[in-house]
Amino acid sequence: MSQIKRSVSLYSYQDSYYDGKLDLEGCLRETAATGATGVELLAETMIKQFPNPIFKEEFQAKWKEWLAKYNLTPTCYDAFLENHIYDNRTLSLGEQVEMMQRDLKCASILGFSCIRTLVSTPIEVIEGSLAYAEEVGVKIGLEVHAPFSLNSTWAQGYLDRLSGNDSRYNYFAFIPDMGIFCKRVPDVVEDKWRHAGAKEEFIKIVNEAFEDRVANGFTKIEYSLNLGEANMNYRNANGQAKLLELFKEKGAGPADIGYLMASYTYSWSDPQDLIDNIDRICHTHAKCYNTHEDYVETATAIPEVVAAYKKAGYDGYLSTEYEGGESLRDRMIVDDIEQVRRHQEALRRAIEG
Repeated sequence: MSQIKRSVSLYSYQDSYYDGKLDLEGCLRETAATGATGVELLAETMIKQFPNPIFKEEFQAKWKEWLAKYNLTPTCYDAFLENHIYDNRTLSLGEQVEMMQRDLKCASILGFSCIRTLVSTPIEVIEGSLAYAEEVGVKIGLEVHAPFSLNSTWAQGYLDRLSGNDSRYNYFAFIPDMGIFCKRVPDVVEDKWRHAGAKEEFIKIVNEAFEDRVANGFTKIEYSLNLGEANMNYRNANGQAKLLELFKEKGAGPADIGYLMASYTYSWSDPQDLIDNIDRICHTHAKCYNTHEDYVETATAIPEVVAAYKKAGYDGYLSTEYEGGESLRDRMIVDDIEQVRRHQEALRRAIEG
């Protein structure tokens, strides 16, 4: 039987949390109701007066009480390296390392074994924090979010810098996001731009171009310290500039172009990438956008990803991260609770099937 476990990122409940339908305990309760046994926390969002309560015994006791009550295991602590907190300057390297160490300490106190850091985190900050990560026993997981990918010069650039005989390098890992395993542009994204005025002619062109990239293989993003430039090069290498020129020739409107640009937010990678890098993977964001009543996710390739993880012997967590609400909330109430429930059931069927 597969050892893959299921978790929920509380990011998934952002609409219910923002609207006051759920508080932190409510999010934990709903997580447990899905059958998930793990929880991923956005402490900066869901712990009022962050980070102060984390260092107090009263909150620590309450957190442990909730985990026991709902039979949940802390899986991943989502860190946001806010290096632009001042109007007149970016935080120094030392200040950024201090912030990373703060998050590692918070994660350790709350029982998490890894933190998620964003691709915008300077590699020097990660490297400068690894000794402390080893000290507190918490891995630093770099999120592999579309358009980034494993088995690429981008990923290799980190491995070249953060690998070696030094034991602290064992505390650097990857956290793949399943947005890199999209077989199509999410239908809720398509509908968002259709509602904004995108015409069927242009939607069809975008969708067919995405299908071609899936069939023929995406050109992967390259390692660069300039992420903006690397992203634009990636987009153009995968046909964005040519399609944009075609759209302008055909008289495309703002919504048509908006959908074209949005389509490059999603990508497809061969799930073999997971197998090749399994020793460096500490957690997984099971990104989802719209899971239908039949428990089929409309964009991400759950069966292929789970099959690859099974083959690799992965015994970590797949953590539901519902993001479809971003395409819906301007025109309807987002039922994030139901979407997470459906997605967890889709994961369960794939894992146990």
